[in-house]
Amino acid sequence: MRTSRLGRSTVEVTRLGFGGGPLGGLFAPLDDDTAAEALATAWNAGIRYFDTSPHYGIGHSERRIGELLRTKTRAAFTLSTKVGRLLVPQDPAGRVDESFEVPATHRRVWDFSCDGVRRSVEDSLARMGVDRIDVLFLHDAEQHFETALRDGYPALAELRAEGLVGAIGAGMYDPAKLTRLVRDADVDVVMLSGRYTLLDHSALDDLLPACAERGVSVLAASIFNSGLLATPRPAAGAPYDYAPASPELLRRVHRIADVCEAHGVTLPQAAMAFPLLHPVVAGIVVGMRSADEVRADIESYEADVPSGLWADLRGAGLLDPRAPGPAATAHAPVVQREEWEKKG
Repeated sequence: MRTSRLGRSTVEVTRLGFGGGPLGGLFAPLDDDTAAEALATAWNAGIRYFDTSPHYGIGHSERRIGELLRTKTRAAFTLSTKVGRLLVPQDPAGRVDESFEVPATHRRVWDFSCDGVRRSVEDSLARMGVDRIDVLFLHDAEQHFETALRDGYPALAELRAEGLVGAIGAGMYDPAKLTRLVRDADVDVVMLSGRYTLLDHSALDDLLPACAERGVSVLAASIFNSGLLATPRPAAGAPYDYAPASPELLRRVHRIADVCEAHGVTLPQAAMAFPLLHPVVAGIVVGMRSADEVRADIESYEADVPSGLWADLRGAGLLDPRAPGPAATAHAPVVQREEWEKKG
């Protein structure tokens, strides 16, 4: 599996990363055995970048990922987690968490202060059983952006200077706020959710050019826009950004699928390949909950997508003409896995 370096840091990620949201019970409950099998399948397939957060299942995702990774050589994988929400224990009283299908054993408290960031990191290290974090993100800071930029970012920079964290940035869905962070702070990477996909090209306006200017990498998350691009032909009611897709959007997706099929490609294969065509995109992060999902995602990731597909999508008005094609990735900071392991 190919790898990319994040910004000016020394941290490298496999171009396909394991997204830990589903391991926290996103959308449906998940047992430990199924989660462990998904993680083992990803590892055996060559995935070495794992992303999680305290928010995902109020700690379940971090714990489950940690159970795999602490059995591996530390230099062999890259691990990212996030800060911004502290987990405070509470009596679940038979309740289920409001965001994930897990018992409500904790409540979340927003905290982007320096002390809150450090406490969150300490808690994450303990849950995962590791001694350091490779990438640390400010998480979902849209409604707390000024505090996150003023207090949270300096805390991340201190942790990076101390060597406890290798690279820093933020994970959000708002390209405008991420653009400001890239321009006003010294970050290595941003994780962009759902805003550079086959259906949403809005990151091309400001964020991706700013990242190119500043030498900041992008990790593209929610590349299926929460499900609409995850099947060859989405049905009516398929989700788009966690709500039912509009009829107009469904029609657009089916037009994209028509072009894909003409090139012998499925919609998920094109959705995975598209973000990686941009030279600032270091990788894609895909949520996976089972071994079968991992195998399907690996197959889509490894598919040969012909360059003519992108030209035809542009010609049909289905792809922003500013979106780069395959040639644009020629100078992207990509290294082979053997090279990375020699360094490790």
